[in-house]
Amino acid sequence: MIRAFLYDPTTQTHQSGGQELIEAWRASEHNLIWLDVEGESKETDVAFLKQFKIHPLAIQDALRPRHPPKIERFEDFSFILMRGLDADTDGIDFGAIQLSFFVGERFLLTRHANPSVSANWLYKKLLRDNSLFENGPGGLAIRLSNRLARRYIEILLGLEPRLDEIEEEMFIRPDDSLLAELTSYKSRLRKLSRIASYHKEIAESLRTTHDPLIDTALTHEIIDLYEQIERTQSLASMYYQICNDLTDGYLGMSSHQLNRVMQLLTIITVIFVPLTFMAGIYGMNFENMPELASRWGYFILLGIMFVVAILQVLYFRRKRWL
Repeated sequence: MIRAFLYDPTTQTHQSGGQELIEAWRASEHNLIWLDVEGESKETDVAFLKQFKIHPLAIQDALRPRHPPKIERFEDFSFILMRGLDADTDGIDFGAIQLSFFVGERFLLTRHANPSVSANWLYKKLLRDNSLFENGPGGLAIRLSNRLARRYIEILLGLEPRLDEIEEEMFIRPDDSLLAELTSYKSRLRKLSRIASYHKEIAESLRTTHDPLIDTALTHEIIDLYEQIERTQSLASMYYQICNDLTDGYLGMSSHQLNRVMQLLTIITVIFVPLTFMAGIYGMNFENMPELASRWGYFILLGIMFVVAILQVLYFRRKRWL
């Protein structure tokens, strides 16, 4: 699918549609256009991007299914590659898509293999308010990047209540499923932090390096983008540490419970050792054992065993082992 948004800055009017708007864009020296390419074949993408004289290396990077986010400036356009959240993501168990930006003087090309919530959001917003195109294609690219970055913060903030619940559940009803859940969160947060570090480099480059294709009036939007990405990285690191602390706490509690069980089993064993010793002695079949002929020998031995057991229990309670 290829959708287009054509904007005429002289009349402040717009048209929306498909590839047919490219001809109207070429026919005017003032018109601006945003073309959003989604889910097309590799051959179609290559042919389409070549129409706008996109460098072959930039096309190659954009079409790779897995490529680290980056920013690269060419003679006639700037290439920005970011990693956004897919349309099915509504929590920390997220999926990611590659989102490519080609920012020219009069055009913005975006390309993604799967649906992009951020691109859909900006397109619908443009249909209601075309003034968003007043800062040119660079302004649209920054606003789309801002929306993409904001989605990461939203899923991170949604994780905090669940971490609070896990902390409470650990003391009420600890279960191995909690440990598995924390391990999954740590893996996701580590991946998210890595993505944020790449995005931070892009935002830093936009913030510190002048790009003639991006209006200087967008300075505050770029600073906001940098701060959002920095906050994403900070939150991901903080929640990763919280998950780490909760994991250590759970393992510590499990170890403590195991030690208590082993201590109880050891005490039971110690109590029965002397009793087993006495039972073993009088269980031997020797004829010259005077206690065997005693009328009260059995009851006396049981009494001694009972007293020994009670004395040991009292001793262990005094030591607070029971």
